[in-house]
Formats: sequence, C-alpha cells, structure tokens
Amino acid sequence: MIPLVAVAHGSRDPRSAASIHALLDVVRSLRPELDVRGCFLDLCAPRLNDVLRGPAVVVPLLLGKAYHARVDVPAAVAESRVPAVVTDVLGPDPRLESAALRRLSEAGVSFGDRSLGVVLAGAGSSHAPANEAVARVARRWARESGWAGVEAAFASIASPTVPEAIERLKARGATRIAVASWFLAPGLLPDKVARLAGDAVVAQPLGDDVEVAQLVLDRYDFALARQTVAA
Repeated sequence: MIPLVAVAHGSRDPRSAASIHALLDVVRSLRPELDVRGCFLDLCAPRLNDVLRGPAVVVPLLLGKAYHARVDVPAAVAESRVPAVVTDVLGPDPRLESAALRRLSEAGVSFGDRSLGVVLAGAGSSHAPANEAVARVARRWARESGWAGVEAAFASIASPTVPEAIERLKARGATRIAVASWFLAPGLLPDKVARLAGDAVVAQPLGDDVEVAQLVLDRYDFALARQTVAA
C-alpha cells in the first residue's frame, strides 16, 4: 500500500508539532493498515525529504491554496526526486467548517445568539483567493448562524485585522465577541490572534478533530484513485 505522507508547515512552537502528530494519530486509528508519515516544510523535524523515500501520496496539511501549497510543497517534492503524487490542500471543505464550529461550541458559543459577533480568524495571505475562501465561510456563517454578524479577519498580510473585524461587529450591535479559529494547530499566529482579541472568547485551532482526519484520508484516497485510473 502506498504511504500517506502528511506535510504541515512547521513551527518553532512545540505545541504545533504535537497537534499535528495528534491529528495523524486519529488518521491512523481510522485506517490502521495504512503507513501514515508526518513531516514539515520548515522550522521543525522531520522534513519532507526525511520521510519521502519512495512512491507516496503527499497530503499538504494546509487549509488554503496560498504560497506554501502552490510553491513550497511542489518544490520540496520535486527536490526529493521521488515519484510522489501531491493532493489538494484540505480546504475548502465543509468538514473544516464543522470542526471550527465544534471548537466554538467547546468554548461556550451557541447558534442563534443575537448579541454575539463572531470573527473567523485565519493566517492571511498575499494570494487574494486564499483570503476570499475564508471570507466565503464567514459570509455563509453570517447567513445561517443567527448571530449579530460574522467577519473574516487575518493575523498577517491581509485585512481586516482582528481588531478591525471586532469593531465592525460592534458597530452592527454585537455586545459580545467570539473568535473562531481557521488554523490547524497552535503557534505564533494563533497566539497573535488571541492577544488581539482582547476579552473575546477564543476557540482552539482545529487540531485532532475526527472530521479533519477523515478529510486527510479522503484527499489520499481521491489522489490514489486518480493515479490508478491514469496508470
């Protein structure tokens, strides 16, 4: 069976790698017979070249198609000189939204609270379509949630910032604020979001959610099926 090589961005924060490994433990529990290997693009080990030793399906543990997905992952695979197939990133997918909403629920947030404004906070990218993908989720939540409003916000590069999004929600009548996480794992940017959120309720990153784990396997299965058909 062809291995699944899951590659995350990487962080100097040890919580990030621990969260990624916890997610991959869930993946393994769902598919015990599959060789699942975790690695990182940068900042921590193992790196992609350390685990990509033969034919594999590489699943980028990235929520959107920003620079790392479009440039870094394909370059690292090409450098390895291994016949690996690279899947789509994890997003967009409704299961990511479900996971983010579950994290909000765990933080005490419920649907239909007209006093509540929700910020959906992501990393931010110079690639506008990646930011727009987060904004689309926020607009869908705004239509369906019953909250006072939902605003996308970004920790770096893109706008609005978290404080700007909070001010927009308060201008629309929100008296309480919650921040949903559009991050897979803890690290520098999620911590920045939490600091900027002030006294708002801040949900945890998606982490080892079972639907995220199922999504990783679906990306693997789809790429492997396409490769088999092509062969």
